[in-house]
Amino acid sequence: MPLLETQGVTVRFGGNTAVDDVSLSIEPGSVTGLIGPNGAGKTTLFNTVTGMQRPTSGRVFLDGRDITRKAPAKRAHLGVARTFQRLELFLSLSVRDNVRVAGDIVKASRRGAYDVNGETDRLLELTGLASIADLEVSSIPTGRARVVEVARALMTHPRLLLLDEPASGQTEHETEEFAVMLRGLADTGLGICLVEHDLPLVMQLCATIHVLDQGRLIASGTPAEVQASPEVIAAYIGNEEVTA
Repeated sequence: MPLLETQGVTVRFGGNTAVDDVSLSIEPGSVTGLIGPNGAGKTTLFNTVTGMQRPTSGRVFLDGRDITRKAPAKRAHLGVARTFQRLELFLSLSVRDNVRVAGDIVKASRRGAYDVNGETDRLLELTGLASIADLEVSSIPTGRARVVEVARALMTHPRLLLLDEPASGQTEHETEEFAVMLRGLADTGLGICLVEHDLPLVMQLCATIHVLDQGRLIASGTPAEVQASPEVIAAYIGNEEVTA
């Protein structure tokens, strides 16, 4: 059974169709790519999965359970977490406190003991942020700030992690480290969906890739299958082969 499944999801804003009858799935323990041109509907689909946008039609399932009408907080409680295309961080707080704030929220919703400080330290080490943990987020490069968002999302102990352009602003070395981290997270059973314009990263990381164009799903398959699709070539990647 897929971890996440959308069935016929359509989102319309007035006369504009942002997502058009999209059915796709994300498996646990793997990294799935969601790519396409700007305005293809990728972030809108993320918003629909997380409950920030109600679909005009269609349904969203998590572990076979219909969550289409669940509120965002309920979906987060069920294990859905995300990052944002535009950074959503507390810029005047330290890296550590940005991560810890999610732990404080988790602790308030749990019964029994929960070591917020210990879990914060663990995730700072896991994501390579320990050395800058006490710096204000406003003082660190954008590429590192995007990793802070990932660490904060992981603080909620998700089963499904949606990442919206997380490699934007990263150096080549940072992107390489980021890829290693995502592989390790997937190996723990976490399902990851990656919206990203860094096509070499997507081709390197993703077992399955879904391609949107003008709100429609135009291709799904392995990196090799997607790169060979005439419709994908015409709409997005062109004729040049993308290598990791």
